Amino acid sequence: MEAVQNLPPHQQQEFMRKLEEMQMKDSLTMYNNLVERCFGQCVSSFRSKTLDKSEATCIENCSSRFIKMTQRVGLRFAEHQAMQQKRAADAAAETGVKV
Repeated sequence: MEAVQNLPPHQQQEFMRKLEEMQMKDSLTMYNNLVERCFGQCVSSFRSKTLDKSEATCIENCSSRFIKMTQRVGLRFAEHQAMQQKRAADAAAETGVKV
């Protein structure tokens, strides 16, 4: 994000707008994936307007697992990115190049 601060103000605003748009799209995609997965696994009867008790429990468990998995993957990705940046900085320090 340091590079963004070097941009002119109008480009910073455009960058932030695009970033927010991407984050919104990612959030909606995650939500849609959760709904599709849990609905497909848990809902089997369409005889009533409401979920029965076993379907509701299944939906709660499925969505909880999905959210935990998504958080864990995000954490692992952030750890991997940090490790890659550290390696790049270490390699640059060895060669005398500034990252």
